[in-house]
Amino acid sequence: MATMTPQGPGYASPLIAMKEGPREKIVWLPCIRTGTGKPDYLATVDVDPQSQTYCKVVHRLYLPYLDDEIHHTGWNTCSSCYDDPTKVRNRLVMPALGSSRVYIIDISSERSPKLFKVIEPEILTSNGVSHPHTTHCLPNGQVMLSTLGDAQGKAKGSFITFDSYTFEHTGPWTSMDSEFGYDYWYQPTHDVLISSEWGCPTAFGKGFDPKDITANKYGTHINVYSWSERRLLQRIDLGLEGVMPLEIRFLHNPLATEGFVGCALYANIFRFFRKPDGTYEAHKVISVPPKKVEGWALPEMPGIITDIIISLDDRFLYFSNWAHGDIRQYDITDPEHPKLTGQIFLGGSIVKGGRVKVIHDVELKVSI
Repeated sequence: MATMTPQGPGYASPLIAMKEGPREKIVWLPCIRTGTGKPDYLATVDVDPQSQTYCKVVHRLYLPYLDDEIHHTGWNTCSSCYDDPTKVRNRLVMPALGSSRVYIIDISSERSPKLFKVIEPEILTSNGVSHPHTTHCLPNGQVMLSTLGDAQGKAKGSFITFDSYTFEHTGPWTSMDSEFGYDYWYQPTHDVLISSEWGCPTAFGKGFDPKDITANKYGTHINVYSWSERRLLQRIDLGLEGVMPLEIRFLHNPLATEGFVGCALYANIFRFFRKPDGTYEAHKVISVPPKKVEGWALPEMPGIITDIIISLDDRFLYFSNWAHGDIRQYDITDPEHPKLTGQIFLGGSIVKGGRVKVIHDVELKVSI
């Protein structure tokens, strides 16, 4: 949620935010509805244990269109502006992966957000991009969105920028596109931006088909750009084990030159790092084995890693296995050798009384 200091929004460092920042009292959740004839909405949830409405949805902001598929969200102003009292963190940027719209939400009233502006898909397609995904605020007063398609919806990894106050488009960030797009993270200290790859919008838009893997409609690379020159410098192929590299995270320490990326399909985590010669390399450091099952689409069920996140002190890596239904915690104090330290099951396809039956689980080392 928004955190304000007398100097400006945010904090001087992630560790200061962790140690001095207040606990969130509300959270906002993008909620997607498909096949219902009803629009997506942004839910406001009370997470203040002292509140009478604790753990309840206290507000729903319904969007004006159908089939948007809102996805990630981001701020209009960075923590890097913490020492600038003229900067305000009062807008939530909410791209719609399905419709190529971008919604700007006014969160001046945290418990009852309002729609501030709708950036229509024609703005994106006129700049040669579509299907926006990740949004980050930049130190120069802009916000930047990663995009997965060109104007016709064919695969193209690119970026488009907007003014963080008027939200008028300010053009593409680079002229050197990658084959696919998805998430990104940047580190100005090291003059680098690294992006990941999902796949072609025409492929994932119709639902997953295993044949599209061999048809090269899904990505296997992470892409290294020069932050200052906005040039694509390097493409790192993660191979078959790295199909669908999705969420990418640098360590929070601004001096760090390493991070992790979660590869969805075969449930692997790769560590990427800068070498002495300035180029980057990536190695697999975590692998979640598939489970042999009955009653599912395939005889083996992969974990399908979706989101990953790193604790603000860079001690733990968390990720979700979307199909298996568990969230895992790994100690990454030694980033080359993560250690599993926690696990909780919250849902997924493997549930008691469900139609999927686990026949063999390598991690349990027994047949069921």
